[in-house]
Amino acid sequence: MRILLLNPNTSTSVTELLAAQVGTMSGAAATFIPATARFGAAYIASRAALAIAGHAALDAFAEHGQGCDAVFLACFGDPGLLALREVSPVPVVGMLEASCREAQRTAARYAIVTGGALWKPMLHEIVAGLGVDDGLVGIRTIARTGGEIAKDPEAALSDLAAACRSCAAEDRAEAVILGGAALVGLAARVQPHVLVPVLCSVASGVTAVLAAAAAPYRRPPVIAADTVGLGTALGTLLAPRQAVGQAAG
Repeated sequence: MRILLLNPNTSTSVTELLAAQVGTMSGAAATFIPATARFGAAYIASRAALAIAGHAALDAFAEHGQGCDAVFLACFGDPGLLALREVSPVPVVGMLEASCREAQRTAARYAIVTGGALWKPMLHEIVAGLGVDDGLVGIRTIARTGGEIAKDPEAALSDLAAACRSCAAEDRAEAVILGGAALVGLAARVQPHVLVPVLCSVASGVTAVLAAAAAPYRRPPVIAADTVGLGTALGTLLAPRQAVGQAAG
């Protein structure tokens, strides 16, 4: 099966890191087709950047999604997730939603740790909007942003581990999600320092998208809109279709 690995940030280095990691996680089960947003923030760290990334995710899907069996939206904020599901003929799995659902299956109480202080209120809003906030008892961030962690993951490990321990001790979380594309592979390194399970958001997403790609899927109805100024591929994707058998006018 072919899965679109969609990075709605513009950082190609993170896309390359993700592609290497998800290939190892999935083995021979799937081929991941990497795609990076062509506009927007290198690393999403604000509501404005998140909104732009939703548009960029739609644009990248329109450009690269043809022939894929599923889409993995590889960003912990899931920008554009519901919009992608509205227009995609194949399943779309978001990293945040998938990891929260795995945490809910793992424990009655779960927490999230990620980089960048601005993400805390944003994640509360997104998790509630996706309906996966049942059991969420805390969201903690470290000062380093996702971009800074990507550049020097070693320097962030002690802060990430300390935040995870605080989730367990103070929030009484029974599982902690280490969230973010740039944090891929760090959960295994943090786990020895934390007494409760530490879940990798990327690994959760890979598991979920492989299952979605293999399951029966009912294609949503085509959503059309009159638009201006969009990229060529996205404009074509959203363009009103002529009814079958209708004569050209």
